[in-house]
Amino acid sequence: MGSGPRQKFDNPVVEWVDSRLPLFTLMQREYGAFPVPKNFNYFWNFGAIAGVMLVTMIVTGIVLAMQYTANTEMAFDSVERIMRDVNFGWMLRYMHSNGASFFFIAVYIHIFRGMYYGSYKGPRELLWILGVVIFLLMMATAFIGYVLPWGQMSYWGATVITNLFSALPLIGEPIVTWLWGGFSVDNPTLNRFFALHYLLPFVIFAVVFLHVWALHITGSNNPEGVEPKDEQDTISFHPYYTIKDSVGLLVFLVLYCLFVFFAPDSLGHPDNYIPADPLVTPAHIVPEWYFLPFYAILRAITFEIGIPFTDIVFITAKLGGVIAMFGAIALWFVMPWLDSHPVRSARYRPLFRAFFILLVIDFVALGYIGSQPADATFFGMFALSYVGLLCTAYYFAFFIVVLPVLSKKEKVKTLPNSIHDAVLAKNKSHS
Repeated sequence: MGSGPRQKFDNPVVEWVDSRLPLFTLMQREYGAFPVPKNFNYFWNFGAIAGVMLVTMIVTGIVLAMQYTANTEMAFDSVERIMRDVNFGWMLRYMHSNGASFFFIAVYIHIFRGMYYGSYKGPRELLWILGVVIFLLMMATAFIGYVLPWGQMSYWGATVITNLFSALPLIGEPIVTWLWGGFSVDNPTLNRFFALHYLLPFVIFAVVFLHVWALHITGSNNPEGVEPKDEQDTISFHPYYTIKDSVGLLVFLVLYCLFVFFAPDSLGHPDNYIPADPLVTPAHIVPEWYFLPFYAILRAITFEIGIPFTDIVFITAKLGGVIAMFGAIALWFVMPWLDSHPVRSARYRPLFRAFFILLVIDFVALGYIGSQPADATFFGMFALSYVGLLCTAYYFAFFIVVLPVLSKKEKVKTLPNSIHDAVLAKNKSHS
């Protein structure tokens, strides 16, 4: 991070510490006097909110791990003991389980905000890639965490999702056997999942540090997508954005607490309050809501790819679904190069804005489709799976077709000369 002369502090204790280990100088430089664009809106709050939720998940997770037993015979009962016998155990568990959902809410808003305002464009490509890495680590951590209570949906979700790797040619079966620690989801599976679930949040924290470091090197994007030109375009992060972030965080935490204390089970699945039974398969196996769009993409691929009118198959339906699911996230990594248009913000790209709004609607629709049974129908007229296939097709078309075409063909609105001019123009229009 930045370097420069050390600031002297009035507090003698702070001064004594800082003269030997300049932590306070670093904080002042990077989060105090650090210049940022003066036109941030409330969508920029969600990076800080996601950071607070990460800390919340780590703290509650450490305390819960002290009471949890990673054994198939005792895991479910240990969770019940946390809920019933441990002081405030019910609150810690609900904070952790609902915290996962709210962490994903913050991150999803953060990601789609970045897409809308072009925060993935140069020179912030690596910043964006680190963000996608964080998202993948979150998905892995959330999935293995969902297995730990060892309820019905935990067990069968682990069985179905891990078994997907068996579709990979040659290496699929060995990977599944290694993940399971045997030939079925059993005690070794639970043990290694618990170990990984404890470890990965600290890996996420390390990547978040790199993410913030990269942000402070390249500087923040802004709603106008115009780089700051002089001091008129920026303000210090503190106190202006610390106050603004605090207001957004307070509202977010109020909503979070409403779920924790008044609707703690509304975001979960009732089948997970039944102990895991390998002999009884739930009627409808679904992952947590934040996986549903990608689960719908997985299920949308029901056809094989091969030579027509022969028995030669190159890609089975199962393998095709796995490729599509992981490919849906892999496209985010290359988004800075798929969209090479020089204008960042969708405010000045009307066609991009229209297609992006359709993408958001499409993503929500995929989430709904993923929550429904595979044989569900659309208003009783035709199979919902067909709608899922259409939504999947548009999702991939947006990244592979729409972005490259718009990069070359889209005509944009006139950009402001500076952030300062844009702010003044906005204030005049409101007065």
